[in-house]
Amino acid sequence: MDAQDYRSIIESAITNEVEAYSFYQRISETVQDANLKGLFKELADEETGHRKLLQGFLTREPTALHFDAKKNYKLGEMLETPPLTADLKPVDGLVIAIKKELSAMQMYTQFANLTTDDEEKKMFLELAKMEAGHKARLEDLYTNMAFPEAW
Repeated sequence: MDAQDYRSIIESAITNEVEAYSFYQRISETVQDANLKGLFKELADEETGHRKLLQGFLTREPTALHFDAKKNYKLGEMLETPPLTADLKPVDGLVIAIKKELSAMQMYTQFANLTTDDEEKKMFLELAKMEAGHKARLEDLYTNMAFPEAW
C-alpha cells in the first residue's frame, strides 16, 4: 500500500469517528435519563480519543493497530433498532449504539474483503477489531441491563 492509500484509509476512519462522536454527543444532550446521558457522553469522549489516535497514525508508515476483538454476543445482529426519542430508555439507547458499532465493524470488514492489497486488508481488519471492541463493551452493558439476575 502506498502512503496516499494509507492516508486515505486513516482519513476515512477519522471521519467515521467524528460522525460517531457527533451521534453520541447529540444523544447525550437529548435523552433525559441521567445514566444514559452519562453513557453516551462517555462514548462520545471515547470516539474523540479514537480520532486522536487515528490522527497520530497519519504521521506513521502503514502498521497494525493491535486492537483486541474481544467476545461477540451477536446481539447487534438480532436486535431491532428502537426509535430515537427524547425519553429513550437506557436499554434502547444501548441497542442504537450497538447497531452503530456493528455497522462500522461491517464496513471495515467489507473494505478488507474487497481489497487485494495485503497491508490494506490488515489495516481494515484492525479497524474492524477496534469497532468490535466497542460493540462487545456495549453488549456487555446491554446483557447486564436487559437480563439482570434476581437473587
